[in-house]
Amino acid sequence: MSEVSVLLVEDESNVAQFVRLELEHEGYEVGVANDGEEAMKAYKEKAWDIILLDWMLPKLDGLEVCRRIRKKSDVPIIMLTARDYVGDKIAGLDRGADDYLTKPFDIEELLARIRALLRRQQGSKKDENDENLLRMEDLIVQLKSRQVTRAGNPVDLTQREFDLLVFLMKHKGEALSREWLLSAVWGYEFAGETNVVDVYIRYLRNKLDRDYQPKLIHTVRGIGYMMNTT
Repeated sequence: MSEVSVLLVEDESNVAQFVRLELEHEGYEVGVANDGEEAMKAYKEKAWDIILLDWMLPKLDGLEVCRRIRKKSDVPIIMLTARDYVGDKIAGLDRGADDYLTKPFDIEELLARIRALLRRQQGSKKDENDENLLRMEDLIVQLKSRQVTRAGNPVDLTQREFDLLVFLMKHKGEALSREWLLSAVWGYEFAGETNVVDVYIRYLRNKLDRDYQPKLIHTVRGIGYMMNTT
C-alpha cells in the first residue's frame, strides 16, 4: 500500500519541522510549503491525500489558498491557526476547510483528525464508486460513463438498450412485465406495442448472452423478463 501524502503549509519553521517529523514517524509522506504561493505551487505539482494549512501565511493567506484549492479539488483540508474566535472558524469552514485545529495543539489530536478525515474521504469515494457501478457475474455497467463490459470485453449498446439493461439490473431477481418495462424505459406516453420490449431484449441477449455463460436474461413465462444468474 502506498504512503499517504500530506502537504504541510506552515511558515513557522520550528512548528513545521516538529509536525513533519511526527507525521513521517507515523508513516506519512510529507511535503512542506512555507508560504501561500509555495502551497499553490506544491498543490499543482502533486495529488496530495490531505493538506494541513496554516491560516496566517506570507504572500497568500491560508483562507485564500483554501478557497483556490477548493474550487478545483475535494482534497481534505485541516486549518491550523492560533485564531480561536468562533467567527474565524466559521470563515475557514465556509472557505472549504474540512476541519479546524487551534494552536497550540496536541500532536495526537492532529493525527486522530487526519485519520478521521482520511476514513471519511475513503468512505465517500467507495460510496461514489458503488453508486456508479452495477455488476452481475462478469457483466459490469458504469453508469456515469455508460460503459458496459462482459468478461472484460466492451459491449456497444444504444441509449435505449443501455437504459433497459440498467433497469433490469437494478431489479435483478424480479419478474418484470412487458408493461412495466415499457413504462419505465420508454415512458408512459409511448404509443407503440409491448412487443418492442421483446425486440430490445433480443438485442441485449445477442450482445450480452449469446457468447457468454451463464445466461443472465431470462424469460418468465406469462409475465415478462428477469435478470438473474440461474
